[in-house]
Amino acid sequence: MVESRITIHYSRLLLCAAALLLAAPASAQSWPAKPVRFIIAQAPGGQNDVQARLIGAKMAEALGQPMVYDNRAGAGGRIGFELLAQTPADGYTIAMGSISTLAVIPMMPRKPRYEPLRDFAPVTLVSTSPYVVTTHPSVPVRNIKQLVALARSNPGAIAYASSGVATGIHLTTELFMMTAGINMVHVPYKGGAPAATDLIAGQVAVMFNNVITAVPHVRVGRLRALAVTTAKRSPALPEAPTVGESGYPGFESNSWQGIVTRAGTPQALVARLNSEAVRALQLPEVRNLIENQGNDIAAGSPEAFTAYIRSEMEKWGKVIQAAGVKGE
Repeated sequence: MVESRITIHYSRLLLCAAALLLAAPASAQSWPAKPVRFIIAQAPGGQNDVQARLIGAKMAEALGQPMVYDNRAGAGGRIGFELLAQTPADGYTIAMGSISTLAVIPMMPRKPRYEPLRDFAPVTLVSTSPYVVTTHPSVPVRNIKQLVALARSNPGAIAYASSGVATGIHLTTELFMMTAGINMVHVPYKGGAPAATDLIAGQVAVMFNNVITAVPHVRVGRLRALAVTTAKRSPALPEAPTVGESGYPGFESNSWQGIVTRAGTPQALVARLNSEAVRALQLPEVRNLIENQGNDIAAGSPEAFTAYIRSEMEKWGKVIQAAGVKGE
C-alpha cells in the first residue's frame, strides 16, 4: 500500500513537471498579449527619443502590439531608469539607455537606485557617435593644439558647457582635460540644447557637443569644429580630425544608445526583443535616418552589449575617481 502511494505521488510530480515544461513555451509564444511600454529617459525630440520611436514603431509592427512611449526626463536619465528597476520582469517594459544612464551615473559617488548589470537585462547596443569639440567663433583657436595652448596660458579662465553633471559630455571633457593637462571651468546645463544655445551666443567658449547638435551649426559658421572624439573620423564631419590625430593618440570617447529591459525577464523574451530591435535597425529607412544624424549603427547580441556596458562602467568609474567628480 505504501509503495502504491509513493508511485501515485511520483506520477503526480511528473505530471506537474510536464505541465510546467509545456506552459513555459506556451507563455513565450503568447507574448506579447498587450502593448509594450518603452521608457525614454529624455524629453521628446532628443536623440534617445528619436531613435526609440524609430525602432519602436518597427518593433510594434512585427510584434503585433502597440508600443507605448513613456518620456521620463530628469536627473540626467536617473528618473526613467529608477522607474524601470521597479517594473515586472515580464518583457512588457523596455528602455532606451545611454552612456549617461548605464555607465556614468551608476559610477558616481551618489548612487542611483539601480545597478545596470544587476537590475537590467541588456537587449542590444543601438548606435554610437562622436562628440565634436566645438568653440564659439570668437575663441582664437582653430585646432586642438591651439585650444590646449590657450587653456594652459589661462588656467581656470575658459568655460566649457555640458548637458549636466554626470553626463557623457561632462565626463568626456574631464577625460580630455586630464589627458591634455589643462583646467577649464565646468558650466553644467539642464540638457544639451540650452548648453549649445549659450555656446552659440558666446556665453561659454567650448563644448564637447553631440554630433547631431553640432554639425548644422558648424556648417553655417555659428560654431567651429576642432576635432571629434572617436577613434576614426566621422562621415558627418569628415574634415574634422580626431583628438588622437590632433596630438593625443589613444583618446577615444563615444556617445551611445542601447535598449535594456528588466533583469529576470525570461531569456526567450530577451532574445525576441533583440531579434526585433536588430531587424528594425537593419531596415533602410531606420538605418538611413539614424546614420544621417551622424551615428553608426551598432546592433549586436545581448551578450556583446553586456560586455560593452561593463567596460564603459569601468572606464568612466576611473575618470570620475581621478577627476574627483562629486555630482550634484
